Amino acid sequence: MMYNTLRNTKQGVSNMSNESEEKDTAEVEQELETETQESEEIAPELSELDTLKAALSASEDRYHRVHADFENIKKRLEKEKYQALEYSNEKFAKDLIPVIDALEGAIKAKDAQADTEPAQLLEKVSEGVDLTMKQFLSILEKHGVTPVPEDEAFDPNIHNAVQQMDSDNHETGEIVSTFQKGYKYKGRTLRDAMVIIAN
Repeated sequence: MMYNTLRNTKQGVSNMSNESEEKDTAEVEQELETETQESEEIAPELSELDTLKAALSASEDRYHRVHADFENIKKRLEKEKYQALEYSNEKFAKDLIPVIDALEGAIKAKDAQADTEPAQLLEKVSEGVDLTMKQFLSILEKHGVTPVPEDEAFDPNIHNAVQQMDSDNHETGEIVSTFQKGYKYKGRTLRDAMVIIAN
């Protein structure tokens, strides 16, 4: 009987041990399954985070490139603007060179014709000055510089009355004569015409 009791006790312990092992195995398997599920849940999150980080990095890179390109374009445009301002009168200066040539030619002709009669020399010089003046005015007009017309009514915006005089041929306030010509540049007054007006 004692032997049976001992055997039963041993068997019970053995059964308990088997149950415990089975329970431990089941718990371990359950824990492994839980960890696997958690890993699977974390993996997509990490993958998505890495994707977002890569996209952010690419966007930052594009931004820095575009910003650098913009700065380069801005510097180039500023340089071109300053060059345009610095050389804005180049065409005008180039067009004036023939006038200088004509004046130099007149001076040389005067020296070469020293034995010519004074009246003839004066006539030739006068013709040369007239032609040069016409050429010069033509160049000024080409570049937007025009004289203030002398036959216009008095306008304080473009005329400066420096003197008044009696005139039977003019109404009061009308321009009698021009003392010094005025000039406009594309409609803007460069210099007022100095005029004499009637009382």
